[in-house]
Amino acid sequence: MGQTITEKIIQQHLVSGAFIPGQEIGIRINQTLTQDATGTMACLQFESMHVSRVKTDLSVSYIDHNTVQIGFESADDHRYLRSVAAKYGLYLSRAGNGICHQVHLERFGKPGDTLLGADSHTPMGGALGMFAVGAGGLDVALAMAGEPFYLTCPHVVKINLHGKLSPWVSAKDIILKVLSIFSTEGNVGAVFEYGGDGLASLSVPERATIANMGAECGVTTSVFPSDEQTRLFLTAQQRENEWVELSADDDAVYDRMVHIDLAGLEPMCAQPHSPGNVMTLRAAPRLKVDQVCIGSCTNSSYRDMAMVAKVLEHRVVHPDVSLIIAPGSKQVLENLARDGYLADLISAGARIMESACGFCIGNSQSPQSAAVSLRTSNRNFLGRSGTTDAQVYLVSPETAVAAVITGGITDPRDLGIAYPVVKMPKRFYVDDGMIIAPGDRKTASKIAVYRGPNIGKPPKNDAMPESICGIAAIKVGDKITTDHIMPAGDRMKYRSNIPKYAEYVFEIVDPAFYRRAKKVTEAGRCNIIIAGNSYGQGSSREHAAICPMYLGVRAVIARSFERIHATNLINYGIMPLVFKNPADYDVIDQNDEIEIPDAIKQIKSGKELIVKDTTKNISFVVLCDVSERQKKMLLAGGALNLR
Repeated sequence: MGQTITEKIIQQHLVSGAFIPGQEIGIRINQTLTQDATGTMACLQFESMHVSRVKTDLSVSYIDHNTVQIGFESADDHRYLRSVAAKYGLYLSRAGNGICHQVHLERFGKPGDTLLGADSHTPMGGALGMFAVGAGGLDVALAMAGEPFYLTCPHVVKINLHGKLSPWVSAKDIILKVLSIFSTEGNVGAVFEYGGDGLASLSVPERATIANMGAECGVTTSVFPSDEQTRLFLTAQQRENEWVELSADDDAVYDRMVHIDLAGLEPMCAQPHSPGNVMTLRAAPRLKVDQVCIGSCTNSSYRDMAMVAKVLEHRVVHPDVSLIIAPGSKQVLENLARDGYLADLISAGARIMESACGFCIGNSQSPQSAAVSLRTSNRNFLGRSGTTDAQVYLVSPETAVAAVITGGITDPRDLGIAYPVVKMPKRFYVDDGMIIAPGDRKTASKIAVYRGPNIGKPPKNDAMPESICGIAAIKVGDKITTDHIMPAGDRMKYRSNIPKYAEYVFEIVDPAFYRRAKKVTEAGRCNIIIAGNSYGQGSSREHAAICPMYLGVRAVIARSFERIHATNLINYGIMPLVFKNPADYDVIDQNDEIEIPDAIKQIKSGKELIVKDTTKNISFVVLCDVSERQKKMLLAGGALNLR
């Protein structure tokens, strides 16, 4: 039997277990990436392991999230990251050099390698034929220390793309089509592997858009073959020596096979407030548009920006629209400038932002009250833009620029103009001056790590108590994202200050949660979260586990979990428990007294635990479906307690 690309890479990196879907495996990690919103805590965790040097082939620390430095906190974090990188052997991509995923694709990604990133959109590296996975910062810190990364061996879904895209239809429409097929839940433990004759016409930046938003489906990662398009991209990046061919065997077996006719696709959008709320542009409401944001790691490549510039040449942004342009990297920005496209964008009235995450994470360019904002980013969760009542639509750059011209949601095919042809450079102008390479070991040993007043130690949990007695501190519904649990935006500057950041847990859902949870812990009891389906969607931010842990959360009982968040909970000694009977969710109310008697004994004995709601005098069964390794972590109170 032949092998899939996924199986080939995993088998080459396997250190424990076997390639049997559904079972836990451990793999060796070649490369890691962190960014400043997650990297500060990850580096603090790495330091606590007392390892003198990172043990991966390559680790890169990016500064791309908290670049709007209001107050001292973010600047202090950046200085900390710079000193840690120099001392422990990481590359540092400075603020202004670009978004981690775009820069990593350009300068570091390597076909056939494994990449673990403390950011949920790390799977964008799959566009180069990598096995690239998003994880919590602690898992990345462990990988930097030379530990394997543990995951559930995936089942592989083959998505065959056939034919070619029609004018005004792009890679964003492909992944929105995929989301319409698979939705944002129910795909935990899967890998999307792409194939078909349609790949021949899709460049690596287009593949990157697709791989990037596979994260919204909840899959472990997405993988493309390393083929002629991969070779052309690496050649353009002056890294042709790193290209290797990588493809699935003809007789490889997949768990499921899906076929998409590219010629049959049309412009699409994701309506508020979920990337899975997909519909065609033809069916979308013809709303007036207030803001258009083009950029983010999903759609900020040279190709995307040049196409927009060509459409806007000799045109001016509609008077009712604010146009935000954020190139994905310094390289993209500089090549746009050298080729004349930047001048066209400026002439049209575009507001040129820093090459950073910016508007995507809500720390800049929040729209006006009740605005309609069209964005080429990957998430449109409620409040993520920084404006709670904004209506954010996810669209392609083609659809975005159509709104820039018309002032409303418009199918770009109705513009009545020729679709611009963008010729990709055979050689990009490359300047890595904003990347600081690590020094030698002798020099590094003399470097002192800078710690500002906002930087604390990584918190640890207590060991699991014999029995858990607590309160259902909050009851939430389906598809609760990590944005709901821990807000981004201007709150992110507190990510290295857990006591302060914990004040904002569930701020969007229930602003009173923090005060209520503190009273419970002060009374010597623990907090328990009750949730619906797909709890923990979205960002990999482990603070959605750390801060609840700091507030005494010992368990989350949900109908189902998303992969990264469930792992993060375990890493910090919080039990991710699943209702065996989903209907039991309906019986429990907020403020009910919850008890898990003999918690340690129950965890050791099997996967089923008995939980009591003493307020209602009922009992119900939950599943604690974790590996033996994870059981030890839960009992110890988290992974750091086992180091």
